[in-house]
Amino acid sequence: MMSVLLPGRMGTTERYVMAAPSAFPATQTSSAIRTAYAAAHVVADPRALLEPWRVPAIDWDATLAFRRHLWELGFQVAEAMDTSQRDMGLDWTTASELIARSLADARATPGAGIACGAGTDQLDPGTARTLDDVVAAYEEQLGHIERHGGRAVLMASRALCRLATGPDDYLSVYGRLIRQCSSKVILHWLGDMFDPALAGYWGSRRFEAAMATVLTLIRDHADRIDGIKVSLLDAQKEIEMRRRLPEQVVMYTGDDFNYAELIAGDDRGFSHALLGIFDPIAPAAAAALARLGAGDRAGFHAILDPTVALSRRLFEAPTQFYKCGIVLLAWLNGHQDHFRMVGGMESARGILHYADLFRLADKGGLFRDPELAARRMAQLCAVNGVT
Repeated sequence: MMSVLLPGRMGTTERYVMAAPSAFPATQTSSAIRTAYAAAHVVADPRALLEPWRVPAIDWDATLAFRRHLWELGFQVAEAMDTSQRDMGLDWTTASELIARSLADARATPGAGIACGAGTDQLDPGTARTLDDVVAAYEEQLGHIERHGGRAVLMASRALCRLATGPDDYLSVYGRLIRQCSSKVILHWLGDMFDPALAGYWGSRRFEAAMATVLTLIRDHADRIDGIKVSLLDAQKEIEMRRRLPEQVVMYTGDDFNYAELIAGDDRGFSHALLGIFDPIAPAAAAALARLGAGDRAGFHAILDPTVALSRRLFEAPTQFYKCGIVLLAWLNGHQDHFRMVGGMESARGILHYADLFRLADKGGLFRDPELAARRMAQLCAVNGVT
């Protein structure tokens, strides 16, 4: 069996012995009972990162190959969302190219589903003066998505959060945007644990008041809204809101702590999924969804529940740096040939964190080539002084 020297707490090390290779299939059909989006990361191009903190450079071949990997497993792709480092290294200029390329690839891939993030990240929140500035920024991005044949996820806006004086401003801005979209949109409620600049979104720091505003928006435009992705890392809040949605509007869980129980659901309903964690655990998640579709709830939980410990460690506070772990696991699994990120974000987590993700991914049966994963993890440990 393969082994690798890993760091432990208090300066210790351990010789970790790898588990067997992943047994999950590399292809699956789409789930017939749950809509499942995987929010996908981007692969940086280290050879073109001349100013890594300021100017992103993307390896387009590897980035698009990863989307095809997700489509082959039956997932729809949530493109240019926060998992792709939107406004955390990936600027709108590059994101717009990502959207255009991915939509073109989706058209050439039978059965490929995709939705693209529309936000206001080309607008400096500190210089935006009016709500009309916010609407214009959203409209630019929505127009780009629709010109390339896509449908939108309306992402949260830092500029709107700064300028809005109360719930009515959110209702006005989102209402204007929803009415002009040519296809149904997905709303996105991103909690401030993912982005501290979004504290008080929807006009209140209190969940009940904020939820009331969102539900008003949804009821007013139910025929134009596919669903809402809720990323609050609180299962009870999601369930409470899910039970109050209009019948034709679905809940997409964005809860990377409690997704297994929320997708499985209860006798009063379930959540569909739009998750960043589905990027690194895609083969396991696809296999689990296939079990659930066959009526095997125990099999679903047997596969997916072991991934929750990995996800909770990956998304631990500061939660916005979860992208580091996602890219690490893509590298360890051979989806890219380096561990570099746009914005140099790989430095936001430390070697102890990465070692724990390695252990948890291995225990979850996620490494398709344990020898490759061990060799690459040893390289990462070596450059961090663990030899």
